[in-house]
Amino acid sequence: MCEHSSWHRQLLTSLPAWLARRILPFEATILTSLRDFASGLPDGSAVLDAGAGEGQYGELFQHCRYMGIDLALGDPSWDYSQLHVVGNLGDLPFADGSFDASLNVVVLEHVRDPLRALRELNRTLRPGGQLLLVAPQEWETHQIPHDFFRFTRHGLELLLTEAGFAEWEIRPVGGFFTLIGRRILTVPLFLQGGARWLLFPFAAIVCGVAGLLLPLLDGLDPDCHNTLGHVCLARAGSP
Repeated sequence: MCEHSSWHRQLLTSLPAWLARRILPFEATILTSLRDFASGLPDGSAVLDAGAGEGQYGELFQHCRYMGIDLALGDPSWDYSQLHVVGNLGDLPFADGSFDASLNVVVLEHVRDPLRALRELNRTLRPGGQLLLVAPQEWETHQIPHDFFRFTRHGLELLLTEAGFAEWEIRPVGGFFTLIGRRILTVPLFLQGGARWLLFPFAAIVCGVAGLLLPLLDGLDPDCHNTLGHVCLARAGSP
């Protein structure tokens, strides 16, 4: 159920990396994290993309035995034909220890029972197997009506603990100023239609400059309690 649209993906791949990180910081961080995760996996590793959507990350795992599963309940315009399995993340149809690594990328907020889904991911990973989990904290509602939760660092730690994961590292995606910059960049989207178009050019310039510069102030927010989301790397423990 990953919500990244095709235009997001096109923008990420067409812009210089530094500019993509400014305009789409969450998406750019996700793509970088996925590339790093994929490059660290040995050839032939069994990888489960849990909530694969259109399977857009499969190309990063061509050296692995990649399998995508999703309920296929996201955007009705999406093409789910690349899925290997249509199924529920809370009841994965795989034996214990089937995978060397799993992905759960901006999917957990769409799952009705996040703890059950994480327990299933832990169960189907081999002991010590790796999970790349990305979850939003401050994000607009999306994939309506299949959008249920947001996650703080402490909430993710609680879920990973109760799901049986043995160890993890959780990194925030930017701090307060990256968050505000991202919000400001979306202001022109509300100025389309009717007389509002008259404000669009001015808002696009002002909001564009502010949105690109504000993340440079993130050093003033070392704790990053206000963040777009978190990237987690976890290792499976005993189911």
